[in-house]
Parts: sequence; structure tokens; C-alpha cells
Amino acid sequence: MRVLRYGMMALIFGVAGCETNQIVDNSPRPLEAPDSLFSVSLNGAIALSWTDNAYRSDPNRFEGYRVYSTSYDLTHGYCGTTWSVEGTTVAPEFLVGAVQNGVPHCYGVTALSVDGTESDWSPLRQDTPRPDARNVLVSAYQADSLRSGFRFWDDVNGDGRGQAGELGLIQNGNRTDIDFWIYRDPTDSTLWIVPEFSGTSMRLYSASPVGDLTDIDIAPVGGYSRNMFQAVPGYGYVFQIVDGTTTLHYAALRVTHVGRDYLIFDWSVQTDLGNPELLRAGGQPTAMETGSIVVTGGK
Repeated sequence: MRVLRYGMMALIFGVAGCETNQIVDNSPRPLEAPDSLFSVSLNGAIALSWTDNAYRSDPNRFEGYRVYSTSYDLTHGYCGTTWSVEGTTVAPEFLVGAVQNGVPHCYGVTALSVDGTESDWSPLRQDTPRPDARNVLVSAYQADSLRSGFRFWDDVNGDGRGQAGELGLIQNGNRTDIDFWIYRDPTDSTLWIVPEFSGTSMRLYSASPVGDLTDIDIAPVGGYSRNMFQAVPGYGYVFQIVDGTTTLHYAALRVTHVGRDYLIFDWSVQTDLGNPELLRAGGQPTAMETGSIVVTGGK
């Protein structure tokens, strides 16, 4: 009996000891990580936005968001390992500026609390800035042949970077190295976009109008042809440009106005080899063949 009584006492003591020696973790908990991360390719910049669930879940502890960036390997599809802080913000959006066009980057966002904790990361997002412009006027060949051709990018110095004098070139419609020229149908005066350079093909982005050039996100994989397409206000068109055997670039335009003698459009081109990202927002001036700047006003 003595042994049994001792065992019971030891058991009770042991249980009591466990109860009195429990460790309570009172350290602050991190906020929720942003549920999603979005981006828009700009001219020399990337606009990031994300869901504001970290603030909504605990507004009294919320302090802000921290934005990180690193390199991105487009060929293999993975982010780099050396991350840098781009900045912090209290709003669920951030503009990453002074970014070289045609160079892919990877981004992530965390939520910060007033008690010093940092959340897990948002989903990662890769994006690549690229040149663009709005309200470019190109004439019909029959109205002004010298201003009826257009070339998205002519990498004159071969450095793989789009300089202002190489981008958005309004050129002579008789040239064979332009991406397209504008044809006016003599029967009904409709205007048509005609691929010219042997490596340039095009397609409609969708069977319905797009609200803005920013709606043309990723260039479709296939469906390109050498056929000409009627220029219709509101519609988007995507171009696949193959120069040589390995050089592949994508470009896009959205028609904003069609007259009898000219059309007006917004355009974008991706200078990163093989990169299909075409989102835009910004203002790259259009260059004439002489290198002078064209003043492009809205209509």
C-alpha cells in the first residue's frame, strides 16, 4: 500500500508540476500576409498593388507594408536570391521607379505591425518595364506616304536597350523594314493595318474592344498571320516580330481614332527578348525618322 500511495502522490505532484510550469507565449503575432500581388508594366517603372487584408484584419496594430525586389530569370522562371528593400508604404500600392526597360524583376510584399513584427510574404510577382506612348498619329499611305509607316523599335546601336530615338518611329510607307503601314480601301475609305517587315505578323488581341492598352497584358502564344487587319476604334492588336533566327519581340497597339486620312493609336513594345508582357501606362514620346520629337495630343 505504501508503494501504491507513493506512486499516486508522485503522479499528482507530477501533474501539478506540469500545470504550474507551462510556458505562455505572449509575444506579438505577425499580421496576415497580403493575399495577392498585382503589377502593371510601365515605361521605366512598375506599378504594384495588393490586397489590403493585413490592414482590414487588425487595423489597430497595422503600421504599413514593406516592398522587396530581386532579379528574375525569365528563361528558367525563378526569382533571384538577393533581395533589396524598395520602400515602405501605408497604402496597398507602390510605384517602383527608375527601372531599366527590358530587365525583368521579381517583387514581394510584407505587412508591418506597430509592435515590430513582419508578416510572411505575399505571393511573388515578376514584371518587366518597357517603352510605350499614347495618341500617335500615322497617315494612310494614299494621304501621306512619308508618314504612313510605323516601326516599334529599331535597335540602331545593337545594345538591346530602347532609346527614345529608336522607338515608335513614324516612317516612309515604302520602306520594307517597317513593322506595318496604313492602307486606305478605295471602295469604302476604311483603314487597314498591313504588316510589312518579313518577320512581322499580327493578330487581334480579342474579338471585342479593349478598354485601354493596359488590358493587353500578355501577348498570345499563337494565331499570328501576315494578313492585314481593319483598324477599328477600341480594338487591340498584337504583333510578333522575328528579326533573324533567334530575335523575338512582342508589341501591341490599341486604336483610339480612325479618320479618312489617318488613324491614332496607343502602342507598347517589349524590348526584353522573348518576353510577352505588354502592359503600359506612361508616356514615351514618338520619334520621327529624323529623330525629332512628335507632339502627340489627345483627341
